[in-house]
Amino acid sequence: MPGAKQITEPMPYASSDDFRQVFDQEINSLYLLSYLLTADHEKAEQCFVSGLEDAVEGNPVFKEWARSWARRVIILNAVRAIKPRPMQENGRSNSGTVSTNGKTRPGDQVEIAAVLRLEPFERFVYVITVLERYSDQDCSLLLGCARRDVVAARTRAFEQIGSAMASHPRHLLPAGSDKPVSDERSSSLLDLLVSQCLATSM
Repeated sequence: MPGAKQITEPMPYASSDDFRQVFDQEINSLYLLSYLLTADHEKAEQCFVSGLEDAVEGNPVFKEWARSWARRVIILNAVRAIKPRPMQENGRSNSGTVSTNGKTRPGDQVEIAAVLRLEPFERFVYVITVLERYSDQDCSLLLGCARRDVVAARTRAFEQIGSAMASHPRHLLPAGSDKPVSDERSSSLLDLLVSQCLATSM
């Protein structure tokens, strides 16, 4: 019938089994996200487990959003665990917990070590806005801070990571590439980390 509106089925919600499947299929990527945020393997494991529980028992989420929601609950649990705060007048970030900055394990790759050495707030901002591609506004809401704090922290993170990568440029090269990775491609760092470093991050 001309002009008749097409009736569409309502979007299904993700079930507990759907979330368990997401965490099972993406265990390495989700754990690495948790590790990059917390900079501590024990806290990363706790955030991963809590993230699964929150996803399964939390508010209903559309099925097609299950993967992005799983990553979000990991971030939320990491924020609660570390409580990262913007830089104070002394030039260092404030955190409600003891930071493990610099205490990387021998098996950690250069890329992971560079992120882990960031101060807690800078590390969270970098992971959330650059690797996870959240907007500055979303990041500021997640961290309970002003957008200007997010922008400033990301700038500091880029400077520190850039310095660390300058002495190890080949570590950022995809397989078979002869060209260094530019700053514009930094958002793909998490994919590189997953492919290169999973064996040593677990």
